[in-house]
Amino acid sequence: MMAHFSHDGLTFHYRDMGTGTPFVFQHGLGGDVNQPYDLFRPPAGFRLLAFDCRAHGETQPLGPPEKIHIASFADDLGKFLDHLEIKAAVVGGISMGAAVAMNFALRFPDRVLGLVQSRPAWLAGPNRENHRVFSYISRLLQQHGCQRGQPIFRESEIYRTILDRAPETATSLAGQFDNPHAVERAIRLELIPLDAPYQQLDELKAVDVPTLVLANRQDPVHPFEFGAELAGAVPNAEFHEITSKSVSAEQHGQDVQRYLADFLVRYFSPKSSCNHS
Repeated sequence: MMAHFSHDGLTFHYRDMGTGTPFVFQHGLGGDVNQPYDLFRPPAGFRLLAFDCRAHGETQPLGPPEKIHIASFADDLGKFLDHLEIKAAVVGGISMGAAVAMNFALRFPDRVLGLVQSRPAWLAGPNRENHRVFSYISRLLQQHGCQRGQPIFRESEIYRTILDRAPETATSLAGQFDNPHAVERAIRLELIPLDAPYQQLDELKAVDVPTLVLANRQDPVHPFEFGAELAGAVPNAEFHEITSKSVSAEQHGQDVQRYLADFLVRYFSPKSSCNHS
C-alpha cells in the first residue's frame, strides 16, 4: 500500500506491506521507497515499512534546508511510527538509511526492537570523501542542470576513477542526474555527507538490541571496512559480507534477502519475540 502522512508542514509518502512485526527499512541518499522494496521482500509475519525522506521521492515540499540532516530524518521516522500507532519496531536502512536508523536507535532506544545496517557509509563524524564526490555532483546540477551536467560528470576524473574500481557504484552516482527533482534538491548532496549519525564510535556501546550489519567490497561510497568496524563497536552485532553489485547485482540482492530474512525470523518472529506492536 502507498499512502501519505503529514508532519512539520510536509507530506511524506510511504509504503506498507505485510502484517506482523514492523520493520522500517529506509533508502539511501538520492533514493526513495522503491530501493528497499526492490531489494527485500518481507517473510511471513513481518510488516515492511519505508517512507521517502525529506528532499527525496514523492515527499513534498522540500522544507527548510536546515532540516535536511540525519537527526531530522530520524525525528521524521519517529513521527512515522506515531502515525501508524507503532510503539517500537525493528529499524534499519541502506547507506543514508542505515545512518538514520542508527541515529534513531541511539536517541530513542525504547522504540527500537532491533537494528539493521546495510552498507553503512559513515563511522564517527562526517564522510569527507563522499562529500567530495556528492558535492561535485551537486555543483554540476546547480550550474548545468541534469542533461548537461551528467555528461560532464561522466567525463570527470572522479567518475572514471570510481568506474575502474566499482562500475555499479559509478552508474549509481551518474543516476543522481536522472531524478526529476535533482536540481531543486541538489542541496541534499552537499549537506548529508557532511552530517553524521554519531560523533564517537564508543557511543555504539549503548546499542542493546539484536543488530545485523551487511557490507561488501568494491564500493568506495560504502567501504567494507566501515561495516566491519561498526559491527565491532556494537555489542554482539552480527556481521556478514555480501556480494558487491559490481560483481553481481542479482547475487547482491539474494544475499541481502537471505541474511536479512534469517535475522528477522530468528529474533523477531512471533515465536521468538512478543515485544512488537
